Amino acid sequence: MKINTNILMAILISTIILSPIFAQNENFNIQGEKHLKNIRMLTEEGENAEAYLSFDERKLIFQATFGDLQCDQIFTMKIDGSEKQLISTGKGRTTCAYFLPGDTRILYASTHLKMDDCPPPPDRSKGYVWKLYNSFDIFSANADGTDVQQLTFSDGYDAEATVSPKGDKIIFTSTRDGDPELYTMNIDGSDQKRLTFEMGYDGGAFFSLDGSKIVFRSSRPKSQEELADYQDLAKNGMFRPSVLEIYIMNSDGTDIKKITNFGKASFAPFFHPDGKRIIFSSNVMSENGRNFDLYMINTDGTGLEQITFNETFDGFPMFTHDGKQLVFCSNRFNKKQGDTNVFIADWID
Repeated sequence: MKINTNILMAILISTIILSPIFAQNENFNIQGEKHLKNIRMLTEEGENAEAYLSFDERKLIFQATFGDLQCDQIFTMKIDGSEKQLISTGKGRTTCAYFLPGDTRILYASTHLKMDDCPPPPDRSKGYVWKLYNSFDIFSANADGTDVQQLTFSDGYDAEATVSPKGDKIIFTSTRDGDPELYTMNIDGSDQKRLTFEMGYDGGAFFSLDGSKIVFRSSRPKSQEELADYQDLAKNGMFRPSVLEIYIMNSDGTDIKKITNFGKASFAPFFHPDGKRIIFSSNVMSENGRNFDLYMINTDGTGLEQITFNETFDGFPMFTHDGKQLVFCSNRFNKKQGDTNVFIADWID
């Protein structure tokens, strides 16, 4: 095979020039992040979010938009970032994927039954709002994406499903009763039960490691002005996520407790394996409301501690079962403004 010497020289020059730059960027820590060590970037481009571990913790499942994709599809990859694979249908919009017990099947929400294309974006004439598309239902599939089976059949929004580490229950958000509430179901979709009953959005829920508790985010309007705004948006399947607080409750929906009271947007809560602390993303310290960092708080609402100090976005944290590693998503060190990548770090207590 004839070698093009011009190409070879260009490769050698780029290696000499770029290697030191890459080496400098291998440290993805930011000053003050004493709990995070040896941070590795697992994705390289696009919008990658909600990366969650398989039960054996060898793989991650996540949603991503990049390249020719117009909206999120579901992918899996090994925990080192290799062997990325599209496992959703490639149609509609998808969100909130999770592995099922045994890791041979996965769970995700999708609009593909209603349309092949991405649903239209929300109307932002009323400010920054989220759209809870009625076309979302929850599906299970083999880990390679085959054998797609529908688990929810309501006329409303069904999404945001996660699985108890015990392997017995799925928790999800639904608007089937008119308001975004939390529900549980068995792994096969049977025995669907409502857990929350107060006016307002409840979602983004996760079980504790022992399966006894649930942590979630909630926007519950209190004043007449807040209630009127909430109800006006709800008519069109939207809500305003500018104020989200963190709550915990028992796995059967009893003993609901409010953990934060910041009046800001706190979301993506996840229990530390010790069951005594919660890590979450919030703009509580942001002057302009746009900077989200990770924070840790005790389950009684005390001991708030800032974990990350990135000036843009850090979110969607998930601990390994032994508490020694943390998966999260971040805008740090991205190649293109607006990109969000998946990271994994060693956790230092």
